[in-house]
Amino acid sequence: MAEVLLKQEVARRGAAPHWQIQSAGTWTERGLPATQFSQTVMARRQIDLAEHRSQPVDGELLRAADIVLVMTQHHREALQAEFPEIADRVYLLSELIDRSFDIEDPYGGSLDDYEVCADEIQNILTNGWTRLVELADRAVSTRP
Repeated sequence: MAEVLLKQEVARRGAAPHWQIQSAGTWTERGLPATQFSQTVMARRQIDLAEHRSQPVDGELLRAADIVLVMTQHHREALQAEFPEIADRVYLLSELIDRSFDIEDPYGGSLDDYEVCADEIQNILTNGWTRLVELADRAVSTRP
């Protein structure tokens, strides 16, 4: 959900041609479809997830990224430990709004859990846009 919500926000802000956005899971298999609840929640926002397929996070994907946004501190710590070369590019999504909290994965929860999660992500992306652009600009300007 975060990937498509960020893509939607980037398009709404007119920045779409300059951004490449991909999601990857720390505990997923390649090629799985979005859960039915994810598809339902996104359909309510006029976003079609029928073609979405999961991909596991890997070093190649991370090294190509200017910034890496994660949902939980555990994800952050795991990525920084396994891929120390990208440690300074990993941020909690909540840091976009100058806070530090986990966004719980609704997987296995109710439709309401998915709605709450999507609303939380959308709120952070909308209110944290300026910070996101600052992080992206700084990352691009400091990359070799």
